[in-house]
Amino acid sequence: KRNNRARGRNKMYRPRDHHLFNNTIAMFIIENYSVAVIFCIITMLCWGSWANTQKLASKSWRFELFYWDYVIGILLFSLISALTLGSIGEEGRSFIADITQASAANIGSALLGGIIFNAANILLSAAIAIAGMAVAFPVGIGLALVLGVLVNYFGAEKGNPSWLFTGVAFITLAILINAIAYSRTSKN
Repeated sequence: KRNNRARGRNKMYRPRDHHLFNNTIAMFIIENYSVAVIFCIITMLCWGSWANTQKLASKSWRFELFYWDYVIGILLFSLISALTLGSIGEEGRSFIADITQASAANIGSALLGGIIFNAANILLSAAIAIAGMAVAFPVGIGLALVLGVLVNYFGAEKGNPSWLFTGVAFITLAILINAIAYSRTSKN
């Protein structure tokens, strides 16, 4: 009896090895609603951190250098988070187990997507510096929306094309009107 109790206790208590490359470590998953809301608020606050820190540093730091350092910082923070928070907890797989399941083509596509996103972000920020937020943001986001609808629709034809293309036409018209308004005000 005593030996069976000890075995039962050992099944309930399993000391965990926190080595990063051990596949027995699971992903950190938030299960509490209040904690999830707090992390959502933290995420929303961090969305604005880029623009605010760039404004603070703009007097002494060139935009290109700031953005380069910012992106490297985000990349390092993401890797550290993936190897720590992404590899602890009781649910799911660890980050290393997940990343080893992906093919090289998928990882390459993700890296290419990040490069394209950051190039677009730099161009949008440069356009904001040149034309102002009221012009650059609607034009940049409008073009992204139009291209996104077209690429997704022609990639997998889902939805009502008349509604989709009517919406795309209105967005394109709004972009053109915005550009015309900017050109008229810049002449004055």
